[in-house]
Amino acid sequence: MSVAPVSVARRLVPAAAPLAVVLAVSACGAPDQNASGELKVATTVAPITSIAATIGGDRVEIEGIVPEGTNSHTFEPPPQVAELLSTADIIVTNGLQLEEPTKDLAESNMKDDAILVELGDEVLPPEDYIFDFSFPEADGKPNPHLWTDPTYAIKYAETIADTFSEQDPDNAAYYAKNLAGFTDEANNLADAVRADQQSVPDGNLKLVTYHDAYAYFADTFGWTVVGAVQPKNFEDPTPVEVARIIDQVKAEGVPTIFGSEVFPSAVLEEVGRATGARYEDTLRDDDLPGEPGDETHSWLGLMRYDYQTMIEGLGGTADQLLTVDTSDVAPDEAEYPQ
Repeated sequence: MSVAPVSVARRLVPAAAPLAVVLAVSACGAPDQNASGELKVATTVAPITSIAATIGGDRVEIEGIVPEGTNSHTFEPPPQVAELLSTADIIVTNGLQLEEPTKDLAESNMKDDAILVELGDEVLPPEDYIFDFSFPEADGKPNPHLWTDPTYAIKYAETIADTFSEQDPDNAAYYAKNLAGFTDEANNLADAVRADQQSVPDGNLKLVTYHDAYAYFADTFGWTVVGAVQPKNFEDPTPVEVARIIDQVKAEGVPTIFGSEVFPSAVLEEVGRATGARYEDTLRDDDLPGEPGDETHSWLGLMRYDYQTMIEGLGGTADQLLTVDTSDVAPDEAEYPQ
């Protein structure tokens, strides 16, 4: 499996901050060690790559590993990723057992002085783990999707900024400035969600999704996750499980059920037909919207799109979300794998 480089949009930092260069892993292997003295950082899923690029700006060289549109839970890194991991100064993963094959490869190949950061493990204490249908407690793997909650995305950014500053203290003030910009953007997004969700009819802030990527978001913002179709083995649910979900949707009066644009679900279509709920199949867990180079191709663009889609699908309006400016997000001349 090869990963072809493609460009993405601009950075999620103040306009005065310089641009980052984020390189993708290609079939030819990772590039040589950065000769300029910049930190070399390897990241996993695209939202984390976007956040790291925001904080690092032009003071770090960032390389994303997991191609967009890939199931990050089952992703197996190709052999050439080992070369990248062997030269990285910092390896940033989501953690919470999301990318175990990549973590294993990193631990086998990373430099003696390199740092492996598992963001979720750093910011989420075990007592706050969420387990659900897709992530049952018996398996010991908590729901790992913290980045869909802007309050946790800020904690991710803080951890990344702290790590960059510890390894590159000369640029600590620069990373702090970029962190402040990201924090402002994420807080503005959260404020817009809180305002717009007030327009949703009473009792409609309920989610039925293909994959439960919004558990922490729902907990923070007062939504209810009624259910998720995708079970822990990432295969289709059994007929008994489908019948249970249909009964839940009917009982809760859920107006719209949400699928993934990456993983079309015949099961959710069936649930929609059986319940009369509308099936919306365009939510994204970690696949950034638009094309590389577009202003929305970033963590901020991703989350604004998802929140708008959910609020409108549940009967509300997204007036405040539509005012959230994504034009200064994600690095120009940056690349994510695809």
